[in-house]
Amino acid sequence: MSHETRVGTTFPLMCPHCEKPTLATVTSEANGGGEIDPPYLLELARCGTCRDPFVMIEEDWGDGWDGEPLVVWPKQQRPLSFNVPEALRREHEEARQCFSSKAYTATAVMVRRTLEGVCLDQGMASSGGRAKPLFKMLEQMKDEGKIDGQLFEWAQELRVLGNQGAHFTGTSVSREDAADGLALAEALLDYLYVLSAQFIAFKARRAKAKEGGQDSPSE
Repeated sequence: MSHETRVGTTFPLMCPHCEKPTLATVTSEANGGGEIDPPYLLELARCGTCRDPFVMIEEDWGDGWDGEPLVVWPKQQRPLSFNVPEALRREHEEARQCFSSKAYTATAVMVRRTLEGVCLDQGMASSGGRAKPLFKMLEQMKDEGKIDGQLFEWAQELRVLGNQGAHFTGTSVSREDAADGLALAEALLDYLYVLSAQFIAFKARRAKAKEGGQDSPSE
């Protein structure tokens, strides 16, 4: 675990209070994690513009603190689970930051990048490691049972929204569509990396209980 202090360090970010780009200064810190979750550092920081305080978190994945603190309080959105791969959490967090900056078209593009990252992380690539078109990867995920019909429909809508943001069509992405895109992408991440793993663990515990004769009789 890194022992590098962050007190006195400044980070460029979007203030959760005044919603303006600022340099935040870390004023105090506390370590945690290291047994099950990766080591993390909670940092109390102060906005260089409005001077209001907030709390950030950094993680150590083996090379010291990651250098990209995430604001965890105050915040409208909940932090994604550590079960979601780090690279995907970063993509989704950037999408959130775009939304907070009122860059709704950029939000849609980042949501699409997150979706593509999910497909690649799930092994949806052609031979040689080259990525297939996104709609083909989504179809493969559905065919392999990784997502059901409704999630597939959601993912396809996110893909179309991302295409709208990535190409000049004369139509901008609305705030409502960007917000829905963020929510649907988060639901997809939770389903694949949190709820699915939780259900597998639940079934394993139930099977172990049955083997030990601890299962309650059926009524």
